[in-house]
Amino acid sequence: MAMMPKRVKYRKQQKGRRKGMSLAASTINFGEFALKALESAWVTDRQIEAARVAIQRKTGRIGNLWIRIFPDKPITQRPAETRMGKGKGAPSGWVANVRKGRILFELEGVPLNMAREAFRLSSHKLPIQTKFIVRGA
Repeated sequence: MAMMPKRVKYRKQQKGRRKGMSLAASTINFGEFALKALESAWVTDRQIEAARVAIQRKTGRIGNLWIRIFPDKPITQRPAETRMGKGKGAPSGWVANVRKGRILFELEGVPLNMAREAFRLSSHKLPIQTKFIVRGA
């Protein structure tokens, strides 16, 4: 099941820019361990879901997992082999606009080595460099 907003005010959005650091969600608020973004990128709903599945497979569904990003930006795409012009394409998917320094996932109730390995596996599903961090360290 793909993550996407229930409703949006506007069907299409402009690209925008991803300069600078994340203003929100740059500290651990819920769990003991976290995965932090070291780069800025668009993370798709499928990438978020693949990372979540990787974490839950490794932890065996023990402990709590928080997903701190949500894909709320629509991405449009023109049909293949279409001539230039004729307006913007139809929405084709959803992405989360992730800036450098943002906490992506948080985890608690699992041992340190298991959390580290789960986040290592999940980081391979994401298009950005990430860092494993521990609360209070």
